[in-house]
Amino acid sequence: MHKTFPRSAIAVACALTFGSAFAETLLAIDATAPAVQPVTGHLKLGSAVAPSGQRLAANSQYLSLAGQPWMPVMGEFHYSRSPADTWEAELRKMKTAGITVVASYVMWNHHEEHEGKFIWQDNRDLRRFIELCAKVGLKAVVRVGPWVHAEVRYGGIPDWVVTSMRTRCDDPEYLRHVARFYDEIGRQLRGQLWKDGGPVIGIQLENEYNLSGPEQGAQHIATLKKLALKAGMDVPFYTVTGWDGAVYPSGEVTPVFGGYPDEPWATSTSELPPKETYAFRFDSRVSGDLGAQTAAQAPGTAETDIALTPFLGAEYGAGLPFMYRRRPVVSPDDIASMLPVQLGSGVNLMGYYMFHGGRNPVGDSTLEESTATGGYNDTTAINYDFQAPLGPDGQQRGVLTKLRPFHYFMHDFGARLAPMTVRRPALTPANPADLKTARVSLRAAGDSAFLFVNNHVRQYPMPVQKDVRFAVKLPGGTVEFPRQGIDIANGAYFIWPVNFDMDGTRLRYATAQPVTRLDLGAAGITYVFAASAGVPVELLIDTPSGTTVEASGAQRNAGSVLVQGIKAGTGKAVTVHRQGGRDVNVLVLTPEQVQQLAVGDFAGQRRLVLSAQQAWFDDGALQLRSAGSNRFRLAVYPALAQTPAGVRAAGQDGVFQAFEAQLPERQPTVRVTAVRAAQPAPPVLRGGLAKAALQPIPEAWRTAAKWRIDVAADALEGLDDALLQLDFTGDVGRLLAGTRMVDDWYYSGYPWQVGLKQLRAAQRKEPLSLAVLPLLADAPVYIPREGRPDFQGQPQIARVNKISIVPVYRLAIKP
Repeated sequence: MHKTFPRSAIAVACALTFGSAFAETLLAIDATAPAVQPVTGHLKLGSAVAPSGQRLAANSQYLSLAGQPWMPVMGEFHYSRSPADTWEAELRKMKTAGITVVASYVMWNHHEEHEGKFIWQDNRDLRRFIELCAKVGLKAVVRVGPWVHAEVRYGGIPDWVVTSMRTRCDDPEYLRHVARFYDEIGRQLRGQLWKDGGPVIGIQLENEYNLSGPEQGAQHIATLKKLALKAGMDVPFYTVTGWDGAVYPSGEVTPVFGGYPDEPWATSTSELPPKETYAFRFDSRVSGDLGAQTAAQAPGTAETDIALTPFLGAEYGAGLPFMYRRRPVVSPDDIASMLPVQLGSGVNLMGYYMFHGGRNPVGDSTLEESTATGGYNDTTAINYDFQAPLGPDGQQRGVLTKLRPFHYFMHDFGARLAPMTVRRPALTPANPADLKTARVSLRAAGDSAFLFVNNHVRQYPMPVQKDVRFAVKLPGGTVEFPRQGIDIANGAYFIWPVNFDMDGTRLRYATAQPVTRLDLGAAGITYVFAASAGVPVELLIDTPSGTTVEASGAQRNAGSVLVQGIKAGTGKAVTVHRQGGRDVNVLVLTPEQVQQLAVGDFAGQRRLVLSAQQAWFDDGALQLRSAGSNRFRLAVYPALAQTPAGVRAAGQDGVFQAFEAQLPERQPTVRVTAVRAAQPAPPVLRGGLAKAALQPIPEAWRTAAKWRIDVAADALEGLDDALLQLDFTGDVGRLLAGTRMVDDWYYSGYPWQVGLKQLRAAQRKEPLSLAVLPLLADAPVYIPREGRPDFQGQPQIARVNKISIVPVYRLAIKP
């Protein structure tokens, strides 16, 4: 249906259909106003032209690459928190997941724990990490601080600096040491900057900086930029975090934003109210409290700069850390539902913190943030899992499978979305706590648009939005769809296209989400869509003269074809034949299939791969990694010319060519022996800057229960790795090699895993043991309802439920 309606049309209408009365909800969005034109010339970029001639640029709305709008996806991965011998594989996993830019903090105290003694080797080898980014085809943003937060001791500033001078200001003594640190970073990055043909496109200065007063404020950020340039860090983009009242010199740097689905830094011991992270923003960019450790004195520069800078993200939570006093667990949908919200609010760079978990190195002291060292939070000493899409040992979490389709969408269609203006619907929620009103946004330019819908709010059931239809008013007329109302279920979220160009064929609308585009040469072009759970797939395709549509159940009208009743996942839903042009195919995947989808170069061309196993592409080969099962299955489109070695043909899954493989089964064993029972734990103390629960003092560990863990010597034989899974109920767990702590964990109900490969290296043949500090029934800490133990009237609990080993198999498939 394609018609106009009066400008005064209301958002909700009632209709009579098939002779029976029901309430139809017509959600109206007026996008007839001209798109906002970008402002140029305000941002002072560094050298932005690569030796190849490719230019990076930024205006008030979006970034551009080689003259085209560019919508990258950025993921945080801390090299110094991961083993150097795993970097390349982990970066390839990130690239396959749709990441285009890797961000990483350079933590000063990881490199100069002692004055003048810099360490740039092993997992602190910044240069090698950046070189690997280039090798696998990823760009990089280096976050140089010097204060970075990152849940690290003193925000990353070394002890010897903190205890001897003023910091985070233009104090001459402090700046002298910062300049030397920047010079060291500059040497590591020499030849790796964009202007040199390298991957480094950006530098972030400081973090969450909202300090004002003598030698502080915007002046300090300007000073840091000058020091970075003097150290040779001449890059296209200079950024600062823009939330919590951040201050910076307008035009000299670009603010980046973020948002999290909970607040681990909060002091509440119960569920928080609905977070604004799940509500579209039409007038602001800052998504609530992001945990800055200093208080702003006035609105920040980002608020006054909103018309001059693009809406870029750097810290949208791809997971959450556990703080001692608050340990929120997030689901894959809690994270992935933020994407349509952020994109529908105008974000043009989706940046995650963290995308890859890690572990803190241990020096003369542990390097975590703690109240004992004046921090606002208590964090685990070593573990920095963050519930990230990729765990510390490279394991794929469920959230990664939910994020990938959005990343592929941004990669292939972000150039269309980036210049589009956000349009507010006629009816919007009154506030983030309004759970009844439909959450909808639109971005449009001319007659093209994308519709964004979210009906998921963490920990709060949403009402089903019943019998919904949309009316998108564009300059060329109104697109009203679908033909019949749909129900938007609790937890649903999606992006749908309006007047979507498929290489010259106009798709007026689709009730399915665009995912990616494959150019198959003479075989035509395939557009891949994802069905929205519970919503019938419906496409309306323009058919000018010379165009025919081949599809089951097609209804041909004058100038268009309506395709309904598409059964996702069975094959090509639609083929459009065009006179004088290549065919356009539409492939619709089920929600389950799209979560198994990896897109990348395999066997000489870009292909779709479906697999329940973790998948990534490696110089034209395909790597599959399976935790727990030695059986592999994959499906490939377009088909391979021949069956690769190591797999066997397994027929067809619709248009996908299926293969299977099985590796020899391994069952590593572990023996657990109780060493001592827990003793009565002391009460949890309160205090610190937050005036909340404090991590137990070291002496409290004398009350911990302890178990010895004996892992079979051949546990890794024939495996890529093995995950030691430590299922305990208590307060804090510590994994020990002899008397040395090699990992630690705050109990929350979320599984704790430790890769045996890296554990063996840290163990040094010393005996392994697990110590568990009892959790008190009256402990003033937040643990989600699902993880809160039943104390059965006891004052405390400290038990091991199960310690097991999950074998990890890896299959390399080379064409």
